[in-house]
Amino acid sequence: MFMATTTFTQVPTSLASVTVEVADLEAARRFYSAFGVDAYIQLRASEAHRAGFRGFTLALTVSGPATVDGFVAAAVDAGATVLKPAVKSLWGYGGVVQAPDGTIWKIATSAKKDTKPATRRIDEVVLLLGVEDVKATKQFYVDQGLTVGKSFGGKYAEFLPGGSSLVKLALYKRRALARDLGVVDDDAGSHHLVLGSTAGTFTDPDGFVWEATASLDSAQS
Repeated sequence: MFMATTTFTQVPTSLASVTVEVADLEAARRFYSAFGVDAYIQLRASEAHRAGFRGFTLALTVSGPATVDGFVAAAVDAGATVLKPAVKSLWGYGGVVQAPDGTIWKIATSAKKDTKPATRRIDEVVLLLGVEDVKATKQFYVDQGLTVGKSFGGKYAEFLPGGSSLVKLALYKRRALARDLGVVDDDAGSHHLVLGSTAGTFTDPDGFVWEATASLDSAQS
């Protein structure tokens, strides 16, 4: 007599959504709509709030300097604070702003000169998590089922996109990230960030929370 057996396969995790926790939900919706990035993130009301560095940034890659300037201007007009003015650098051109809810956004391009008129198009959005140990956290995510796309030793790691999110996930040294953004790494308080998981709920080694997408949908309905 043969007994039928059932094999359970663990569903690999991929990034399904990025949810920013804000104190004033309606004000945040107005800001992100005016900024032009509301399609890339979700918002959730939260009573907890702090102004310090939250250990991450959302980085926009655009086509040229004029487009960078346009996004920076739109953010400032909507109430953002400039942390680093847009300037030319070794790697291209970019600037950093902080939204009224405290989230830091970096807008950059690899182009140093404009070859086309400014647009409102975003080529890529990357969520950069500031972590203490890039190699260890990278391995943690590989064990969760994410696939590494790029890796530069213990300095930077980027994962291949998956799920329904329009945002790519990457890891960077926390102190280096704070320095690049022009902020002090006070290493305190909540991240005010929840990542949508296509698998289960978990917390990574640096305290970033992942929730199953069903839980996120319920919290925001």
